[in-house]
Amino acid sequence: MNDNASNTFKKNSKYLYRFACEAFLSLVAAVIFFCFWYEFVKEHNNTGALLGLGNLGMATGIYLILFVIIGRWLHAFKVGVERVANILASQVLAIFTVNIIECFVSCAITGQFRFFFSFMEIYFLAFIVQSVINCIFAVIMINVYRHTFPPLKIIEVYGDYRNDLCYKINGIRYKYAIKEQISVDEDEDTICDHIKSYDAVLLNDLPAHKKNKLVKMCYKMDKRVYFMPKISDILVKNSEELNLIDTPLFLNRNSGITTQQLFMKRFFDIVLSFSALVILSPLFLITALAIHLEDGGPVFFRQERVTIGGRRFMILKFRSMIVDAEKDGRPRPAGEKDDRITKVGSIIRAIRVDELPQLINILAGDMSIVGPRPERWEHVEKYTQEIPEFSFRHKMKGGLTGYAQVYGKYNTNALDKLKLDLLYITNYSLLLDLQIIFETIKILVQKESTEGFTDEARKDMHDADV
Repeated sequence: MNDNASNTFKKNSKYLYRFACEAFLSLVAAVIFFCFWYEFVKEHNNTGALLGLGNLGMATGIYLILFVIIGRWLHAFKVGVERVANILASQVLAIFTVNIIECFVSCAITGQFRFFFSFMEIYFLAFIVQSVINCIFAVIMINVYRHTFPPLKIIEVYGDYRNDLCYKINGIRYKYAIKEQISVDEDEDTICDHIKSYDAVLLNDLPAHKKNKLVKMCYKMDKRVYFMPKISDILVKNSEELNLIDTPLFLNRNSGITTQQLFMKRFFDIVLSFSALVILSPLFLITALAIHLEDGGPVFFRQERVTIGGRRFMILKFRSMIVDAEKDGRPRPAGEKDDRITKVGSIIRAIRVDELPQLINILAGDMSIVGPRPERWEHVEKYTQEIPEFSFRHKMKGGLTGYAQVYGKYNTNALDKLKLDLLYITNYSLLLDLQIIFETIKILVQKESTEGFTDEARKDMHDADV
């Protein structure tokens, strides 16, 4: 078997295994649902008012379809692609979401809304059993995948500017292994000969003309390519194809979100923030009491931030640091082990409770549930001097959560945050907002998403304000 045929077989085997995992996990969840629902029907169907066996099968079929759709949307079946914690969190979220939907579907199908709370009890018990069993099977499937399919062997082609991308990629040990690095200034034939020995190529921050040449080379050789996009790549990513003449033509409107989308986004913000404030009011009270009892200081912390159009506003947070953490008025981002963080602060920062008062900012119209994270104006000035396109983030209202919060870290650098936020701005939809909210719940299990800035990064940010 030649190399190309071997690579194709290996790739197809991965997809086939992943599909088998998806089918199995979906069937397990549906069968458990069927068992719980069948027991309930047997007990309460004396008058024939509830589901018969045929309708029960239909309900199970609906459950299976919903679980596949929502599971795919939440990346619950990305065995070998996502981290273990991500897949487990996605499984639990998918089961929870489908069970909630199915509860209302069951009431609608049977017409027995008097059983609503009984349905809720059934689906909650099913949710516990489904979550435990699906997560156990998912862990087994992930371990089998990692033992069966070794990491991709990658060659990195780098340019003049060296960064930490190689380190980040190698950090995903179960998926990637960069075995060799070669300069883009090497002879083209030499680069081509080196590429032949690897599964994939990483193009690391290359000049556009050189990157384009290598992309074509890899296409010709059937080699998968990973590359770090430039800002312009992101801005034109979703261009519309026009077939008006006999030459391919792309249209990039650059018009931002529509009036209808703005209305729906604001309506969504008001409903969700108000509901969250009511539901979480006990948590607000407990957190406020704990902060005040620890050192007697104020409960809330106000800080000037920048939102849509460069407008400044005062953001609200639960205070997680000592009272005089920034007594000289100069910004000092939290470090990895920052002695200014209080005991209560370390807890509420870890579970993101310190951010919840921003629901008030959202209700007031200064922020949105989802959007680019609003930065301090000092940082905006600094970053804009270094990266003029940083102001593009202000095309949308700042958010409580966002693309960069979900897929980045607290200490992700400014350029990478900008690129992530531009991916959100240029791809905006209400469905994307919902996905980011679900993803935000998932990242609560990821410790690395709350990593603080290193001492060197903090010094760099602080020196900019001297």
